[in-house]
Amino acid sequence: MEKRILGLDPGLAILGFGAITCSQTPGKNSSTTVKMLDYGVIRTSADAEMGQRLCTLFDDLHTLIKEVEPDLVAIEKFFFYRMANTILVAQARGVMLLVLGQCGLPYVEFTPAQIKLALTNYGNADKAEVQDAVARELDLDEIPRPDDAADALAVALAAYYQVYM
Repeated sequence: MEKRILGLDPGLAILGFGAITCSQTPGKNSSTTVKMLDYGVIRTSADAEMGQRLCTLFDDLHTLIKEVEPDLVAIEKFFFYRMANTILVAQARGVMLLVLGQCGLPYVEFTPAQIKLALTNYGNADKAEVQDAVARELDLDEIPRPDDAADALAVALAAYYQVYM
């Protein structure tokens, strides 16, 4: 049986996404394989009005979900210390949750520390260690770029470890 997980790294200017598939072979010696399906980013222009930027996220997320057809969505929880960034990301996150609700998709959320712990067994791992773990776990020749896409794949992998393993 194959399951698809879509990982999302919230942002207004750049929203990272990463999709993986998890396949379990039936039988006495069952095993699970995980593979990268797709990754990338949704970008909005800083020159565009806020409403237009949110519409871009809305439309592009709907398109992405139709293409990926995920069984589960995993979202990185955010916390910032600069109020302006927090509000902007919160608005983008609201659009994400609206789209997921419209599509009837279940989702899980992970803090950065939970993602680091899931991938490296160390909750204070640095970005390079997490990215190396993403490439290793998905058997990739190189670390996905940009960082937002690699982060989204890390979120998807954290969901895989928690939900399907």
